[in-house]
Order: sequence, then structure tokens, then C-alpha cells
Amino acid sequence: MHNTTALLIELGAIILVLGLLGRLAGRVGFSPIPLYLLAGLAFGHGGIVPLQASEEFVATGAEIGVILLLLLLGLEYSASELVTNLKSQYPSGAVDFVLNAAPGAVMALLLGWGPVAAVALAGVTWISSSGVIAKVLGDLGRLGNRETPVILSILVLEDLSMAVYLPILTALLAGVSLAGGTVTLLIALGTVGGVLYLALRHGRLISRAVSSDNAEMLLLVVLGLTLLVAGLAQHLQVSAAVGAFLVGIALSGEVAEGAHSLLTPLRDLFAAVFFVFFGLHTDPADIPPVLLPALALAAVTTLTKITTGYWAARRAGISAKGRWRAGGTLVARGEFSIVIAGLAVGVEPRIGPLATAYVLILVILGPLTARWTEPLAHRLTHRRTPPPAPRDEPTVTEPATAVRAGH
Repeated sequence: MHNTTALLIELGAIILVLGLLGRLAGRVGFSPIPLYLLAGLAFGHGGIVPLQASEEFVATGAEIGVILLLLLLGLEYSASELVTNLKSQYPSGAVDFVLNAAPGAVMALLLGWGPVAAVALAGVTWISSSGVIAKVLGDLGRLGNRETPVILSILVLEDLSMAVYLPILTALLAGVSLAGGTVTLLIALGTVGGVLYLALRHGRLISRAVSSDNAEMLLLVVLGLTLLVAGLAQHLQVSAAVGAFLVGIALSGEVAEGAHSLLTPLRDLFAAVFFVFFGLHTDPADIPPVLLPALALAAVTTLTKITTGYWAARRAGISAKGRWRAGGTLVARGEFSIVIAGLAVGVEPRIGPLATAYVLILVILGPLTARWTEPLAHRLTHRRTPPPAPRDEPTVTEPATAVRAGH
């Protein structure tokens, strides 16, 4: 009874604090994610008020939070749209990977963390935050802009790439041999391919089977199906988050719209718990030693993400203003960066504090670059453009010039 009482008190305090922080972030106009991370640091090991009774519950809630984040992202796309994006935007995805994974890998090697940690930190710096970026696009009223499909295509390619990257990283972290890693990757690719095939060929049947006019039944069936597929995907060495993303893609039409509205509050709750959970396992005293590398990585990868978005939008025929907006919007990092760091802390504990500081910096900077990159670029390029040469005006003291001008 005592443990249950302590659990309820701690959970109530956490959720109340998260609600207040979310309200504060909404008034200021920023993403609440950095405040959630700071709350986790305050409640965690080495924090002001360490938690004990609710830690296991929060860990489970964090897993559900990641699953719901990716499920609702998948609900934004149909399987046909996904395939079309893959065919048209894969060069942009390749440029995104090269420009943004390289800084993380190089930084890990410079810090002497070894090749496995380099692969992990490359993923941390590579993946943009789909959740933060989707919120920023909505807040800025850019969902209908011409550059927005380019941004979403890059995000989809990144999320889908996790189906390949996460099994490889998991095998490396576990010390699996090359043969074992190859088998794991093949299983992962086969699972993803099978789910995509079902989504493309039988998506309507799946949606029809899940559909219900009763909101309660629809919520239970979609949530149960998602958790089941996520668990099976995890068992087959595929990320549970990727499994949830593919479930979202398989659902379409009214089912997707209804599930999205029903699950959004649950996603917001458990996603907040996820970010708190990551902060709980990071000692604030570990952040100052890695703050300079985090700032350096943030500065470099801000420029590389802006370059990525600009290049992708230019390739799609978007105007210069749209190119700068696309680049600035892609800067934010978030959920996947923290997921990757959470997997890698067993090999290199310093990745956790570095990733926390890095995400904190870019999740604050991301909404600012989304808003101000295009106006700032316009102002700088306008200053560099030389003014037009002054035209000679005729005067009463120069009659010959006036005659020539008139002639």
C-alpha cells in the first residue's frame, strides 16, 4: 500500500509539472521538449528531487511514448505516398545522411570513444525530430507551402532508414558477429518489406477490419494492434518504433483520421513521459564536461541541415525563399536522437549527457531557425547585391547632355 501511495504521489507530481511546463512553453512559443528534459534532470539521479517508486512505471510509459510518436507520424502518410517519396527524394536522403551523420562520427572518434560509439553518435546527429518539425510547421502555418512535401519526404526517408540503421546499431552494441549482424539486418528488411507489401496491397482491407463507428472500440483496436506489432517487430530485431510507424502507414482514410484524433492526447502524455525518462537517467553533473562538444556539434549540424533542406528544395524546383525555409525547418533534433543515445549508453556512458545537451540546444534553436533562416538569408543576400548604377540626370547647366538624352 505504501508503494502504491508513493507511486500515485510521484506520478501525480510528474504529470502536474509537465502540464505546467507545457502551458509555459505554449505561452512563450517554444517546443515543450527541452522543458520536459530539464524536468527529468531535476527528478533524476543527481537531481533536486530523485524519484524512486515511479521509475519502473515511467520506463514503460517512455516505451509507449516512442511507439505512439511514430504511429501518429505514420498516420500522416499513405503507403503509395511513401513509395512515391522514396522514388523521387532518395538522392536528398543520401545527401542528408552524408552531411549530417559524418559530424557525429568524426566527433566520437576525436573524443576517443571508438567505432561503435561513432556509429551511434552519427545517428544522433543525423535524424531530425519529426514531432518537433510537424508542430513547427503547423504553428507557422506552412503545411500548405510548396517546400513542405520536400521536408516531409526527408523526414520519411530518415524514419524509414531507422529500419536498417537500428538493427545494425543493436547488433554492434551487442557485439554480434558479421554473420549474425547480416542475419539480423535481413530479418529486419524482410519484416519491413512484408509490412509495406501488406500496406500497399491490402491497406484498405486492414483499415476496413479496424474501422468502427464506436470511438472506444476504434481506440482499443488501433492501440492494441500497434503495441502488438511493435512488440513483434522488437522480437524480430526491428525497432518497435519502426513497427508502429508501419502500422500507421497501413491505416488510411477515415480510420486514420479517427485514430489520429483519439490517440493524439495519449501521444502527448506518453511522449512527455519519454523525454522525462531520458532526463531521469542523466546526471546533470555529467553535462558540463560535454557541453563544448555539444555546442560544436550543434553549430556544425545546424549548417549541414540547412544545406540539406536548401539542396533538396532546389532540386524540387522550389524558389529561393522556400529553400531557406526548408533548410531552417529541418534543424531540430529530438526523439530518435535520444532513442539512439539511450541504446548506446552501455558502450559509452558519456553519449547520454552529450545527446541530452545536444538535443536541448537544437530543440530550442530549431523553431528559431525555422522562423528566421529565410528572412536572415534574404537580408544578407540583399546587402551583398550591389545597388544599381545611378543614372545621369539632365540639368539646366548641361544642355548638351539633355539634348543627347532626349535624342
